[in-house]
Amino acid sequence: VQLVESGGGLVQPGGSLRLSCTASGITFSLYAMGWYRQAPGKQRELVATITRGDSTNYADSVKGRFTISRDNANNTVYLQMNSLKPEDTAVYYCNAVSGPLNVYWGQGTQVTVSS
Repeated sequence: VQLVESGGGLVQPGGSLRLSCTASGITFSLYAMGWYRQAPGKQRELVATITRGDSTNYADSVKGRFTISRDNANNTVYLQMNSLKPEDTAVYYCNAVSGPLNVYWGQGTQVTVSS
């Protein structure tokens, strides 16, 4: 199983980025997908999740700014991030879950918001 994230980088405050995570080795449509992030010295935290049925959930800190979506035909989950703030700086991880024994993580992609 592989989850490969892409799309991270350096962006100025107020800017936008779109993260992608492409999965292989799983039946993607059967998995709930999520994005988590971990800033230096902090615990990993949930950013957004999307269920098999396309229901979404967001951390309060990103509501109204971030949008999670999925493309089952291409085994990919996206995170559109708008109005980025310096406090959004972190390594962003993709997550796939289908029951307690089927949990997978990507390697992470760095997002840095700085002027």
